[in-house]
Amino acid sequence: MACCDDTTCGTGELKGRQRSVLIKVLLINAVMFVVEVTAGLLANSTALLADSLDMLGDTLVYGFSLYVIARDAKWQAISALIKGLIMLAFGLFVFSEALYKMLYPVVPIAETMGIIGVMALVANATCLLLLNLHRDDDINMHSVWLCSRNDIIANVSVLIAGGLVWLLHSGWPDIIVGMGIAGLFLRSAFHVLTASIKQMKKDKLNSE
Repeated sequence: MACCDDTTCGTGELKGRQRSVLIKVLLINAVMFVVEVTAGLLANSTALLADSLDMLGDTLVYGFSLYVIARDAKWQAISALIKGLIMLAFGLFVFSEALYKMLYPVVPIAETMGIIGVMALVANATCLLLLNLHRDDDINMHSVWLCSRNDIIANVSVLIAGGLVWLLHSGWPDIIVGMGIAGLFLRSAFHVLTASIKQMKKDKLNSE
């Protein structure tokens, strides 16, 4: 007698693969958060600090995703809602940091921005590759994949900002990119929040 039917076994295997991928990307983001926040503080870079907070946010996101991976659609929607709120909070934080730098300008260290930016790009490209196969599994994995995709855009922006800071000897490219990353956070936050609220309403209707 089989221990489970094909559907149950298939679901268990899928959740196992999702869990393995989430653990890997969580560790990558946790390490890169420490690297980037340290470099951002030392280099006085708003863009690096914004990207480091993104790494921290993703680490928390992946932690929530691991918690709900074996749970039903309701819990996955709740997880997506929490992730959306985290992204919203970080977006607002980066906006405030950028505004502070406008009032108290400083030229960041372009070389540090470039080196750390390349490291972050490689790390996030690895995460995106790992998550790509699971992006359409469910709302939980799709929201995780969306976070990782945004990271790539942010990393490229940091590299461009570093190049412009070095070329122009000005902190404005760093500030502008920092605000751009914040805008990306906020856009994604609203997308995830909208999807999670729709899912929660759908689950409520189905339960009635």
